[in-house]
Amino acid sequence: MKRKKTPYPGIFFREARRIGGKGTEKVYYIVFKKNGKVHEEKVGRQFSDDMSPARAARIRSERIEGKRLSRKELRVKKESEQKINQSRWTVERLWIEYKTQRLNNKSFKVDEGRYNKYLKEKFGRKEPKDIIHLDIDRLRINLLKKKSPQTVKHVLALLKRIVKFGVKKGLCKDIAFSIEMPRVDNKKTEDLTPEQLEALLKATEESPNIQAGNMMRLALFTGMRRGEMFRLRWDDIDFQRGFIHLRKPKGGTDQKIPLNKSARDLLESHPRTGSPYVFPGRGGRQRTDIKHQVNRIKETAGLPKDFRALHGLRHVYASMLASSGQVDMYTLQRLLTHKSPLMTQRYAHLRDETLKRASDLAGDIISQAQKGAVVELKK
Repeated sequence: MKRKKTPYPGIFFREARRIGGKGTEKVYYIVFKKNGKVHEEKVGRQFSDDMSPARAARIRSERIEGKRLSRKELRVKKESEQKINQSRWTVERLWIEYKTQRLNNKSFKVDEGRYNKYLKEKFGRKEPKDIIHLDIDRLRINLLKKKSPQTVKHVLALLKRIVKFGVKKGLCKDIAFSIEMPRVDNKKTEDLTPEQLEALLKATEESPNIQAGNMMRLALFTGMRRGEMFRLRWDDIDFQRGFIHLRKPKGGTDQKIPLNKSARDLLESHPRTGSPYVFPGRGGRQRTDIKHQVNRIKETAGLPKDFRALHGLRHVYASMLASSGQVDMYTLQRLLTHKSPLMTQRYAHLRDETLKRASDLAGDIISQAQKGAVVELKK
């Protein structure tokens, strides 16, 4: 097609069919001499590239000064970078490979949310070996301004798992330093006074939300976790043998706990909706949340704001058993379905106090006997 001049030296255009519209548009070219050789290069189209003679002139100047690559050189560079990136095991590539092996894991969706929200933008394009201490420090400090130490720990632990996966598979080198985790005090043991417990039981009975009220009482009667109650089906309850089957508890494998009289009476009177779940969500499907409903009951009972409406009742259940002096730590571990006895040890001091009181009582009896007092001992 015929060249057409512009007011700018070394800039011309040709008419061509317009891309994405009717009619024609100008396609601009530059001509310049460099190192004794004449170069002619296409720089862009009038509409699709928003090209003009003035802009083409600036590009020509940058090409002459060596400040800009040609379109061909840019294409070759991009293709080269793509090849290099395909051979690099970045955190993003490791995550994609890592998650294909964890799709059936119950915590996968939570990890995916953490990765997309906190890790992808900052670390996705980096190889683990290129991550520096300052990168981790910035992430930890910024997250701690808005999130709990436990949440920050989960995010950093996910990054460590992704990288360790890559190292184990021989895909990448490890991070060159140890990631410092925030200190987390997760040993909070909640308890209620007799008056608070009485107020709570009254609030659960009077609540118009039967599902929330009964779920709170079942947590108190059995120590079940929120997720275990969400997953609880009617066929998980063995009324005949007196057991509750727990699906995928936090410890991992399915387990069973005794169905005590209080829990039996509650479940036998609990309304059935036709759903397989005892505490169903919308449409009879598995429930995913009940936070607002149980918090309203907690507020009605006048419980402390920091008391966790469901998990706190699990602590109350464990504390009552431990302080009774009639339940050993191994039995309590089994009832709480703790995988490790270390989790159960937080309640050991309650049992120790009970044993101490019993020991003091024996000392009092002996002291009275030494003073000649008449002491009646039950057979």
